[in-house]
Amino acid sequence: MAKIDILGFPHAYDLTPPLSPASSYCGSESPCVLVFIHGWLLSRHYWKPLISRLPDYHCLAYDLRGFGDSLPVPGKSQFHAGYSPAAYARDVVILLEKLGISRVWLIGHSLGGTIALWAATYLPQIVQGVICVNSGGGIYIQEEFERFRSAGKILVKWRPQWLGKIPLVHLMFSQDSVAYPIKRHWGRQRAIDFFGANYEAALGALLDSTTEEQVHQLPLLVSRLKQPAYFVAGDRDKVMEPKYVRHLASFHYLYGGGDENAIVLPECGHLSMIEQPDALAAEIRRLIAAHSTPETGFLTKNPDESKLRGEKPGFSSIQ
Repeated sequence: MAKIDILGFPHAYDLTPPLSPASSYCGSESPCVLVFIHGWLLSRHYWKPLISRLPDYHCLAYDLRGFGDSLPVPGKSQFHAGYSPAAYARDVVILLEKLGISRVWLIGHSLGGTIALWAATYLPQIVQGVICVNSGGGIYIQEEFERFRSAGKILVKWRPQWLGKIPLVHLMFSQDSVAYPIKRHWGRQRAIDFFGANYEAALGALLDSTTEEQVHQLPLLVSRLKQPAYFVAGDRDKVMEPKYVRHLASFHYLYGGGDENAIVLPECGHLSMIEQPDALAAEIRRLIAAHSTPETGFLTKNPDESKLRGEKPGFSSIQ
């Protein structure tokens, strides 16, 4: 783990070089890096099984501001950029600039998918493509969102540290939001991240990403992307159901009336990178290869302007 300062806030990250340096280069240009962005109350650790299955890629996984090991230093002044997906995307811009990374594919889970979409709009020349994992939305249902925000505020407020050390809690987390129970150590990691997240960041990310305005911006954001964007769902995901993933995918220029840019993983809940890392790694390879050539590496496909859509009423991706 290394740390880098972004606007006075220390950010933890892991930068993994490829086994074969030449494999991560786009022709004679700079190396292409896969950047992994985690979701709400999670951390960079959940990408490890996936990254281990992509050894020939240059990979960057980091902790969002206020989550994982990217926690504020007591007594140190920080620039508070806010906690909206757009604000977190600006952190991505600074992170890539400081690390000298100039060509990337962004891979974001749930809330991280929304952050990736925003970052792609900020960096059209650097971001070659986006893969959103268990991330969709664009449909705002007021009563459901109000209940979700109220429940989320209670969860964030009531997080006594001692509770995260109880084995039964680890067991509960290993069964939450997944198709089948995951290994107990992942339940423990989820407890660590849930109880250890900074209060302001946890609450701010929840509230700032689930407003009606934010939710309605998602389809418009996707429709304006110039880069390829793909959306991966779990067939048993109850947090972000496949229908909401497909809905958001339908606003992108790659959509042609079917699942051209949407993939549904079988036997999978909300944590695809833990539940189905082999299948997800295979899809990532396939999707990136579809926009690459031996001569130029990663390519950005020009959108058909006739397929660009405007905004529709539209679930935000949180968690």
